Amino acid sequence: MSTTRYPQFCALARAAEIVGERWTLLIVRELLLGPKRFGDLVDRLSGVSPTVLTGRLNALIESGVVGRGTLPPPFNAQIYELTPVGLALRPAIRELIRWGGNFLFPPRPDDRFDPDWVLLGLEAVARSTRSPACRLMLRVTQDGKSASFLVVGGTQGTVLSRGDGPAAATVEARFDTLLRIISGSLPLEQAVSERLAHVEGSLQAALALPRLFELKASDRGANPRRRKEKK
Repeated sequence: MSTTRYPQFCALARAAEIVGERWTLLIVRELLLGPKRFGDLVDRLSGVSPTVLTGRLNALIESGVVGRGTLPPPFNAQIYELTPVGLALRPAIRELIRWGGNFLFPPRPDDRFDPDWVLLGLEAVARSTRSPACRLMLRVTQDGKSASFLVVGGTQGTVLSRGDGPAAATVEARFDTLLRIISGSLPLEQAVSERLAHVEGSLQAALALPRLFELKASDRGANPRRRKEKK
C-alpha cells in the first residue's frame, strides 16, 4: 500500500492516499489506453525508475485498482491492467485533464509527447450532448509519431475511438494546431491554407469538427499562441 496516510475519515483523503503519489495518475492514464507490459510503462513514463514503478504498481494492485494478466501465446508476457475499480477512475481523469488544460501551454523544452494521449485529451472535451451527425478521422502527427482517431457525432454526443475507419473526411495536424481548430481560434480553412493542417475527403464535412467538441477559444490553454504572447 501507499506509504502516504492522512488521518482523516474522508473519502477524498482515502483517494489521495491511493492516487496522490508521484507517477500514479500517469500509470492510470497509460492503463486507460489499454493493458501494458512493465517495459512498456517504463518506456512511456519517461523519467520513472523501475524501482519506483514497481512500488507504485504493487500499491495499486494491493488497493484493487490494478490487476496482473498474461498475454496469450506466443507472447506469454505479464501485463498490468485496470480492474473495474480502476476503470471507474475514467470520469475523474477526464475532469483532471480538462482542468490541467489551463496549464498546458506553452510546452516545456523537455516535454515528451505521445499521440496516443490525444484520445483521452479529446474525450475530455468531447460534446456530451447532441452533436452534428458525421464521421471524421483525426490524424495527429508530431515528433515523428502518428495516431489516428475516429470521431462520430450524433444524438448521444461525440464518441471517439482509436484507429482508422470509414469517414467523410480526414484532418491531419499537430496536436496544438488541432486544439486551435477545435476551439475555433484557428479556422480550418486558414489552417489548411497555411499548411498547418491537411484535409482528405470532404472539406465541408470537416468544417463540423469544432461543433463536435466543447472547447472555447476563451478557455485558458485553448489558444497556445495567445498564452505565449502574454508571458
